[in-house]
Amino acid sequence: MSGSDLFTGTLDLLILRSLRAGPQHGYAIGRWIRERSAGVLDVEEGALYPALHRLERRGLLSARWGRTDTGRRAKFYEPTPEGERRLAEESDRWTEFSSAVHAVLDGGA
Repeated sequence: MSGSDLFTGTLDLLILRSLRAGPQHGYAIGRWIRERSAGVLDVEEGALYPALHRLERRGLLSARWGRTDTGRRAKFYEPTPEGERRLAEESDRWTEFSSAVHAVLDGGA
């Protein structure tokens, strides 16, 4: 997996995970990721919105227009059944991958 594929796959996983509590608009998704990672993961709009559109085109997200808490018009995203399935699969893969990396880093000479 190349570096850009790793980032794309990780961002997709984080976006899908952020929507488990219900539909969110792009800004709220970015804020959720930033808050849950204690500010370490600050996804820029230039990466977030193309990822949302890509996931929607791939059938992993559905979207509808609505109003934010402040009354602004925004697109709200939620996972499709395929998106939910992908979240479960990729979460398992990520756990396995990160455990392997952690083992190598901790077990190095």
